[in-house]
Amino acid sequence: MHPIRHVNIIRYLTPLREGGSLPAITEADDGFLYVTKFRGAGQGTKALVSDFIGGMLAKVSGFYTPELVFCYLDESFGRTEPDEEIQDLLKFSTGLNLGVHYLSGAITFDPAATEIEPQIASRIVWLDYLLTNVDRTYKNTNMLVWKGDLWLIDHGASLYFHHNWDNRKGASEKSFPLIKDHVLFSKLSDIDRANEWMLSKITPEVIDEVVGLLPADWLTAYNVEEGPDSIKREYSDFLKTRIHLVATHLKSMTNG
Repeated sequence: MHPIRHVNIIRYLTPLREGGSLPAITEADDGFLYVTKFRGAGQGTKALVSDFIGGMLAKVSGFYTPELVFCYLDESFGRTEPDEEIQDLLKFSTGLNLGVHYLSGAITFDPAATEIEPQIASRIVWLDYLLTNVDRTYKNTNMLVWKGDLWLIDHGASLYFHHNWDNRKGASEKSFPLIKDHVLFSKLSDIDRANEWMLSKITPEVIDEVVGLLPADWLTAYNVEEGPDSIKREYSDFLKTRIHLVATHLKSMTNG
């Protein structure tokens, strides 16, 4: 697995106000534009962890996903920003943030306008069940069509067990009924075939590799007793347990 590139943010261009976390289009010193998710937003670095793990697992599963980079924000950045809300966000986001390569000209996926093969749809549902991703619904599909291909984006609402860290024990085995709100749930079919594909891609070794790439600095911000290595093990154990339960849980919701 390739190491994640590090870039420095040099220009704040446009806030994206669709969600509450105020991500923004930024320019980095490599000349590219990124949708930057800021550590100073409401859910802190946990949203970055979810987005990173989800995006990386989507990529290894064979889906199109924008490149993820670690974006460094200097402490002097944003001091001249006139919007106080944005200035505060930048102030509390000094250090490493998450950048998602900006797909210029991409359009939001519309299930009524774009047909998806049932097996591809089933793999996406499988992935989101694994991640407990609550945010790929008709209201907000978090999928884009770019140059004719379907791209998966924004997994920051995944892995919500970590928002109740003290009660995380057993979270990996819990059912996820909210998957029924998934924009592609009605296309779910041949779960065994989708399961075989996904298990061949998201192996325990791959999970450890992906989780191992998380910046320790994101995890120390949790302010819990466990250190970064212990927190990484918790994420790995959650996912490695859950990959073997997805198919059974989905079948129970669809009568096979």
